[in-house]
Amino acid sequence: MTTTHINTVDAKESFSELINRVSHHKERIILTRRGNALAALIPMEDFEHLEAVKEKSDLEEAILALKEGREHGFISLVDLKRTTG
Repeated sequence: MTTTHINTVDAKESFSELINRVSHHKERIILTRRGNALAALIPMEDFEHLEAVKEKSDLEEAILALKEGREHGFISLVDLKRTTG
């Protein structure tokens, strides 16, 4: 998969072309300003994969938090607010 860097001024002038390159040719486009990466245009398949990875990570964190709570005990929201101020 190809990754191309393009500055935002050029991207603005060729936005439709960039969308076609991303959607049809599965190209990744990094938008830059003054040489600094700002954002990325990526195919939907890449985005869906990123979302699935994030959801899996969130689920794993929730499972770990539940295990920790079962091992060390839970604290109520009222008690948490009382201890943290």
